[in-house]
Amino acid sequence: MIAAPIPRPAEPDLADIAARFSALVRAAGAAVTPERAGRFASAMALAPPATVDDLYWLGRVTLVDDHSTIAVFDRVFSQVFGGLVDPADFRGDVPPPPPPSKGSTRPPKQAAPGTEGSLPEPTASTSATGDSSEGEPSAHESLTAVLSPEERLRHQDFAKLTADELADLRRLGDRMALAAPPRPGRRRTRDPSGRELDVRATLRRSRRTGGEPMVAVRRRRRRRPRRVVLICDISGSMEPYARAYLQLLMSGVGAARAEAFVFATRLTRLTRTLRAANPDAALEKAGRAAPDWSGGTRIGDSLKAFNDGYGRRGLARGAVMVVLSDGWDTGDPGVLAREMQRLSRLAFRIVWVNPRKASADYEPLTGGMAAALPYVDAFVSGHNRTALDEVLAAVASP
Repeated sequence: MIAAPIPRPAEPDLADIAARFSALVRAAGAAVTPERAGRFASAMALAPPATVDDLYWLGRVTLVDDHSTIAVFDRVFSQVFGGLVDPADFRGDVPPPPPPSKGSTRPPKQAAPGTEGSLPEPTASTSATGDSSEGEPSAHESLTAVLSPEERLRHQDFAKLTADELADLRRLGDRMALAAPPRPGRRRTRDPSGRELDVRATLRRSRRTGGEPMVAVRRRRRRRPRRVVLICDISGSMEPYARAYLQLLMSGVGAARAEAFVFATRLTRLTRTLRAANPDAALEKAGRAAPDWSGGTRIGDSLKAFNDGYGRRGLARGAVMVVLSDGWDTGDPGVLAREMQRLSRLAFRIVWVNPRKASADYEPLTGGMAAALPYVDAFVSGHNRTALDEVLAAVASP
């Protein structure tokens, strides 16, 4: 069963974060006015930064007014985030020297010309505005609390996520846009650059010019999105990843009207279950609908059930099939190979998502994966949130 939903953390105070960071930049020697600090806060409110890169450019375009202060801003930014990002990578410059550790006894280096002052070490009793107040988080703590967990969450393996991080992953899952590639439809629509000549429309238009077809009316086929079918492995070997992959299934069902299935020892359809308005309730119902959760793995038999019950009836015809499984099958590999061959004849493309592929020494030598791979068009890992972008790109590729 899926764990009970965990309450989301409170939204950060972007105005306070902007004020604290602007004060640090001003303390380092840059001429940051209150007007620029307010502009930085407004920019964060209008376009909330999703990554550290986004925050860097929001701060730079609003707080930096002179080329000579870029080095000061970069040094403050790199010290606040403790090496999470190197601002020199954005410009191709030589990166600034790392900040001295708290236990270091060496004196700080002299500031470079044009960069007056240095960033004061944040302490527990000194706030960014220079006021001494115990119990209030410093600018370093405030900014790191907002963006650093999200950055780590994007690059953290799904198998290592805690219950709290899985709840945070749901917020990132809301931003996933699963889009299907287009396919030509049967109906036509008028298009000046179309390749087909609409004879009837051209003759009707010729009445305006005395029966002479002076203007040729052209048309083209309408483009419609292909169907996307997601089949997720929820066996014991995939249990650490299956809970995160349910976010992808829910996003696909809601945004792309995809079909969602899960399997371990048998196939279960979850399309209607995942269409619930409440994500927590949908995930809870999905756990109850699949009684073989964390059970054995019979990929070949599950695909046979899909091909017999849904695929040959039209659900897989011309569709993009996405199989999320590590390929560990306790059944006969010959059955899996035969069903994958049947599926490849029906589907437009087969995308196989295997989180074990992220390992550098991984080789698809297991019976199930070796039998399925010849019929796979795209083989991706999808082991973390960043890798899921590759999955979305493989699905949307025309």
